[in-house]
Amino acid sequence: MNDLHGLRHIVLCAFRDDTSEQQRESLVREFALLKEYIAVVRHFEYGINSSPEGLADGFTHCFTVHFDGAPERDAYLIDPAHLRFVELLKPSLAKVLVVDYAPLATV
Repeated sequence: MNDLHGLRHIVLCAFRDDTSEQQRESLVREFALLKEYIAVVRHFEYGINSSPEGLADGFTHCFTVHFDGAPERDAYLIDPAHLRFVELLKPSLAKVLVVDYAPLATV
């Protein structure tokens, strides 16, 4: 998806040291399932940091959720399925960073 339409919701997660790999994998699956439960999610993707630069500041997992625009993102944020997932995720996080943007250019 390489277009200027929509809004991207980027979530970077740094998990607590006591969060097992199995717990992380389960949380990733639960995050991905939100697309099935919340109709306004246009696209979901995730990956694990592989940058050799050493600038990740402890963030290991990156999630990107695509929406048609801010109204859809806003509906997602208050959707009960999203709120339940956030409560499930919180105890496993050391820190989280969220950035939303509308693409201004693609090359």
